[in-house]
Amino acid sequence: MVTTRKKKKSRKFRGDSTHGWGARKRHRGAGHRAGRGMAGSGKRRGMKEPTFLAHGGKPVIGKRGMITKRKAKKLKTINLYQLDKEIENLVKNGFAKQEKTKITVDLGKTKYDKLLGTGSIRSNVFVKVDYYSKKAEEKLNNSKGGIIKS
Repeated sequence: MVTTRKKKKSRKFRGDSTHGWGARKRHRGAGHRAGRGMAGSGKRRGMKEPTFLAHGGKPVIGKRGMITKRKAKKLKTINLYQLDKEIENLVKNGFAKQEKTKITVDLGKTKYDKLLGTGSIRSNVFVKVDYYSKKAEEKLNNSKGGIIKS
């Protein structure tokens, strides 16, 4: 029995530039699809979009699982000598109450968050504030005043 020799596939496709692989670009390895898998997803992300959608629409690459650092709240501060100058205005505007010799200032209602201890203050001033320095507390206590924690 004589076996007939099978012709090479490439012989059959002489004159056909794609050899049965469709468009001219195809069948060139992974280069025509921007690499294998998720390679090249940076600059060629558009080509990988169907792959992302296949994974439930969630991005397969990128930042995840990281927690951003929270910035500390920037406190608006006032010194004792500044508070001493402003007491009359604070009483006028309703941020402070005057009872005989005692003045009670509510810094929570004003734009200030923290009391600092630079300078001095007249006696019998009580300050209601969230944040304060040790020096401010000492000076207020020495001048027969004090801090009311809010």
